[in-house]
Amino acid sequence: MKIVYSTDQVYLHGGIEKVLAQKLNYLVQIPDYEVHLITTEQKGKAFCYTISDKVIHHDLDINYVRTKSYFNPTNLNKVPKHLKRLKNKLSEINPDVLIVCNYAFDFYFIPFISGNIKTIKEFHASRYYYVKHLPKASFLKKIMHTINTTIEKKYTHVVVLNPDEQKYYKSNNVVVIPNAIKLEVKGNNVKRNHTIIAAGRIAEVKQFDHLIKTWGLIVDRFPDWEVYIYGEGNKLLLDTLNNLIKELSVSNIQFKGATSKLEEKMQEASIYALTSETECFPMVLLESLSCGLPIVSYDCPHGPRNIITNGEDGILVKHNKIEAFSVEIATLIENPEKRKLMRQAALKNIERFNENKVMEKWLNLFKE
Repeated sequence: MKIVYSTDQVYLHGGIEKVLAQKLNYLVQIPDYEVHLITTEQKGKAFCYTISDKVIHHDLDINYVRTKSYFNPTNLNKVPKHLKRLKNKLSEINPDVLIVCNYAFDFYFIPFISGNIKTIKEFHASRYYYVKHLPKASFLKKIMHTINTTIEKKYTHVVVLNPDEQKYYKSNNVVVIPNAIKLEVKGNNVKRNHTIIAAGRIAEVKQFDHLIKTWGLIVDRFPDWEVYIYGEGNKLLLDTLNNLIKELSVSNIQFKGATSKLEEKMQEASIYALTSETECFPMVLLESLSCGLPIVSYDCPHGPRNIITNGEDGILVKHNKIEAFSVEIATLIENPEKRKLMRQAALKNIERFNENKVMEKWLNLFKE
């Protein structure tokens, strides 16, 4: 069976890229599977995550300008070239299945050029806020929503990450398949430091300012604890966040930048904190559980509640309630025995997202 994954790039660290690399590496090991990766703007750069040499990579060299809208004339002028090159490449490969990973301009035309190929669209972000604000949206946005809904129905299948997302799609081709994690024997008996960690791109949706304010409410009670935030992104926002740390005189909290050793940091930490505005199915929570790391998370739409077993391996806090979040963080800090029990539950509960179990769902979808 020939499988093609289509995306923009795999050189920037991110959840989509990490999940994609994992799937490619899994599928390429299956006998009689030929796996291809098509990118539009890899720009000759190395993959940010390890991808097997057995995966056949094709870069179309379209190079959309990512700082501009896909509907900006600069990018629209690149569409004919993109359409032609992609169509020719699919004709050359002649795959059985095409999976579209990212949400770029090609979303609109791929179903019309894929012919008899089974074509699957993955959605990695939550539609909660988009649909919530749709009634008050501009006429143009409502038109675009209608177009998007129509295009979605052209795909053989639309895959979403959790059951809560299903209701935002109007077609009958929606399938729920969560992200997976490759479970390995890890050194979970390592010494746990007095560290709280968070990770993700530096973006407003991650609401790291909430974590800073949370820590500001309790930092004086725990002078021997530290908070580390890993990730890169918006530099202006990072400056704003560092200024907030200074303004609130919050000690022992640092932005550590991107790391290729996040799993190692998780195994050494004692608590993982997530204060996002919205999360569809964050890989960092799967990774935390697999490392036996208890989680305190906002119950934001919709991912955390579909990963965390509240009270067992983590704690769900009412969304955007900073004071309540600080109370739960403090409770875990003060209760090492509770953290130990949560650590044990995490290592047990993560089994339902075992890579083999989740990828079996994908294989069944391919063969359906």
